[in-house]
Amino acid sequence: MIVLDTCVLIDSLTGPRRSAPALRRAIEDGERILIPALVLYEWLRGPRLPEELAAQEALLPSHSALPFGCQEAALSAGLYRTLRRPRGREIDLAIAASAILREAQLWTLNRADFEDIPGLRLRPPA
Repeated sequence: MIVLDTCVLIDSLTGPRRSAPALRRAIEDGERILIPALVLYEWLRGPRLPEELAAQEALLPSHSALPFGCQEAALSAGLYRTLRRPRGREIDLAIAASAILREAQLWTLNRADFEDIPGLRLRPPA
């Protein structure tokens, strides 16, 4: 199981779509790909073209986004209190909590933002 960070979604579905082949391979390999509701929020607030939104809905429908509930809130708050430099990383910590609670790998292009989070498994770079 893989939880996507926003940067992977953007890199897969916009511009030159550099991460699209790797995402396609993961899906073809039978990996379960999930997006947290907070990733959906970050994705939707950007300047998206209709075809990009359609591609996202086809691959990762909005209605299947992982909710940010009380378990995610408690875990991400705990991470915030224990990490050395949590300020400005609140959404990253919440995304990480979604992956940790599901025992999933987090696929991000910004590994440095997540490497200090205990219990988080990062997907190896493609």
